[in-house]
Amino acid sequence: MRLALGLQYDGAAFSGWQTQHSGQTVQDHLEAALVKFIGDPAIAKVNTITAGRTDAGVHALGQVVHFDTDIVRPDLSWVKGVNAFLPATISVQWVKPVPVDFDARFSGFERTYCYALLTGPCAAPLVAGKAGYYMLPQGKSLDVEAMRKASQCLLGEHDFSSFRSSECQSKTPVKTLYQLDIHQHGPWIYFVVRGNAFLHHMVRNLVGSLLAVGSGKESPDWLKSVLEARNRQLAAPTYMPDGLYLIRVGYPENFEIPEPNLAGSLLPLELFKSIEVS
Repeated sequence: MRLALGLQYDGAAFSGWQTQHSGQTVQDHLEAALVKFIGDPAIAKVNTITAGRTDAGVHALGQVVHFDTDIVRPDLSWVKGVNAFLPATISVQWVKPVPVDFDARFSGFERTYCYALLTGPCAAPLVAGKAGYYMLPQGKSLDVEAMRKASQCLLGEHDFSSFRSSECQSKTPVKTLYQLDIHQHGPWIYFVVRGNAFLHHMVRNLVGSLLAVGSGKESPDWLKSVLEARNRQLAAPTYMPDGLYLIRVGYPENFEIPEPNLAGSLLPLELFKSIEVS
């Protein structure tokens, strides 16, 4: 039997999703909790597959995972039971049976991320680890309209090599962006990015380059030239992981994957009304 589950976590507490020798990853904690909840001495390992292998410091509101098991228990029992063995920074939101051809990673046809950025003259300790930060003198602000203008060249299918990490294992740098919206709420700026798939560090690299435009260091036309050059050295540095959230993974309707609960974060709920669904 194949089960899918929805997962939320505070990435600041972990070394990313993927299992490591340190054991301090989301996958390590989830698989250990599944083994403890199953409680069968013959089952020492549960292998999980995720929709998005988030990096250290990156958060998730709508992560989706699947695993196979012969254990039959009510869906709510899985939710409560597994959560009982997880740290407070990880939470299973739902569990449901899915067809055996469902794959959390490969069945997903799009992902939506949001980058939350706080601007101001000094850091804000109460949102440390939950948002990116851009230092600005009192009374100054980023040019959001310039960033919006620059971002238009990124929409559609492109070779995103200029925004690809050297550690990226993707078979192709060609990806499709369906949406890139930039919202300003006072000192907060939110980048909502939706695409068919993303390269390693791609969203954080895009944010870093958009901020180079918003700060006036570069012109809006500069971003198009960087994209066309397919040269990582020409783009801005990778921005900090703190503000990046995996919001949603899109699946074919026949799998009936629940929509994520987006209420449990510092991100404003009205922000999600702008997220388009294919």
